Amino acid sequence: MNTTNTLTLSTTELEVLPKSSLSNLPVNLFASVMGLSGLSLAWRQAYHYVGGSLLPAEAIGAFAVLIFAVLILTYGIKCVRYPALCRAEFNHPVTGNFFGTITISMMLVSAVVGIYFPLAGEILWSAGSLLTLLLSALLVSRLFKGEQDPQHALPVWLIPGVASLDIAVTGSHMPMAWASELNLAGLAIGGLLALLFIIMIFQRLIQQAPLATAMTPSMMILVAPFAVGFLAYTNYFGTIDRFAGMLYYFTLFLFAVVSFKVFHTKMRFAISWWAISFPMAALSNAALKYGYAQEGLPLQLIAIAILLFLSLALAVLTVKTLSSLLKGQLLAG
Repeated sequence: MNTTNTLTLSTTELEVLPKSSLSNLPVNLFASVMGLSGLSLAWRQAYHYVGGSLLPAEAIGAFAVLIFAVLILTYGIKCVRYPALCRAEFNHPVTGNFFGTITISMMLVSAVVGIYFPLAGEILWSAGSLLTLLLSALLVSRLFKGEQDPQHALPVWLIPGVASLDIAVTGSHMPMAWASELNLAGLAIGGLLALLFIIMIFQRLIQQAPLATAMTPSMMILVAPFAVGFLAYTNYFGTIDRFAGMLYYFTLFLFAVVSFKVFHTKMRFAISWWAISFPMAALSNAALKYGYAQEGLPLQLIAIAILLFLSLALAVLTVKTLSSLLKGQLLAG
């Protein structure tokens, strides 16, 4: 396999980079925006079903928008100052998939912002949706070049597919005449991409060497296509039928299985832990939607438990990330 597209720079280029700078800002940090936005939407759902205060949803949503704005600005500066690094990230067979976290963040932030500023939400969703389809096409086209290393069939391959599914998750209420067709396109492309990729990823996980410890948190991404698929399907068709129920229960099953792998690891905090955030946020939203639609107390208790666990997990990740930033470790490379 041709490995010239790996994330490497020459010795001379590396020597001129400062030890702590925006050159070390990882694109996968946008996963934090995905998780926080999803958590905000989950708390808003909980308010709708249970009552209480909207303050948690609004505070978390405002924080997610702030982090999104900061990351868009800082990563944009990185691309201007260190274009070779950004190209290397994008062309890498693994890290390139994380650029899907940017477009997913745009669509999820549109759902948060659109509640108060509809026009801003529509613009963000439209831009995020079109960029998502373009990115998905580019990444799939890259795979069609052949000679792909089977070791690269990792859970992060699912991100572009999940991004396309998020078009229908966040765009069901869009008033534009063409929005319905774009939602259907996202549901079709995302669903089939996720199905194809998850077969390859399962085959790699079952038949080849275990994931490196640093990549263990990314196993939670396996949950995302089914949780997001449930939300996309029910949002587009406006009903929770037996097929939707099957998606939800398989999501729960896979979450239980993967959790034993992810949360039993001895890995210390790293940015890669943010990979757990959005899949769990999608599951939380799906659990609330399904549990209260079925009006079953056990299902509702499961939904509340997942929401509280997600809230605790993201609070810990946020504190540790900010602590890492203040200590100069986050951008230390």
